[in-house]
Amino acid sequence: LLMEFLLQVGHEPLPPTVGRNVLGRKVLYLPGFFTYARHIVEVDGKRGLFRGLTPRLISSTLSTITRGSVKKACPLEDMEHVSNKDDVKTSLRKVVKETSHEMMMQCASRVVSHPLHVISMRCMVQFVGREVKYSGVFSAIGRIFKEEGILGFFVGLVPHILGDVIFLWCCNLLAHFINTYAVDDNFSQASVIRSYTKFVMGIAVSMLTYPFLLVGDLMAVNNCGLRAGLPPYAPAFRSWIHCWRYLSAQGQLFRGSSLLFRRAPMPAACFPID
Repeated sequence: LLMEFLLQVGHEPLPPTVGRNVLGRKVLYLPGFFTYARHIVEVDGKRGLFRGLTPRLISSTLSTITRGSVKKACPLEDMEHVSNKDDVKTSLRKVVKETSHEMMMQCASRVVSHPLHVISMRCMVQFVGREVKYSGVFSAIGRIFKEEGILGFFVGLVPHILGDVIFLWCCNLLAHFINTYAVDDNFSQASVIRSYTKFVMGIAVSMLTYPFLLVGDLMAVNNCGLRAGLPPYAPAFRSWIHCWRYLSAQGQLFRGSSLLFRRAPMPAACFPID
């Protein structure tokens, strides 16, 4: 978790190494997962790999509890399974209804768990500046409330929710249309293929919605008094849209999405951030 987030904020303490791509050309590669992890252990010890773990676990627990509570309070009515082309309208209504219900649960769980997610991100990013501003869950809650008020617990929430909603609808609808029009019911392995379609679509769509995750996480630590959220590491963004435009201009909307075989970016000119 720590290494992934440090890559998102653009913290690159180790120099790139020369390697070759599939065409045999020399390229610069940034340190991969194991090299970066070894560096963290050298600086912080093995415990350093688990920075921010406690609030992250609490956040995940709150998310799970909230989803269960919403599901229990607003149960989804069972619908008969349909898959033939003769029942396209019926099956589409089923997908829309299920996705709407899933979206409601996801949005509720995201809102409830996001404050702890913010704390987790800030605990982890302290690695960059060797700070101890956020040293515990309760002290972090008090500090954020004192310095930023209630809204401080929800910075970066909007892009996260947008990413969740886009992911759910794209994944479920794409899987539905592929299963309906591309998979023939007469094929002996049709049911097996259908069972994996949503999983494969999830992987593909998650790559497309990654920028929302990145922007949301960056906003959680931006301009909060920690070194990694201030110039020269990052501008003080006015909003998540400002952050998105800045990363887009830099060609960095997918920064941190890969932990292996990371190509070093080409030297860039100074991009405007307005």
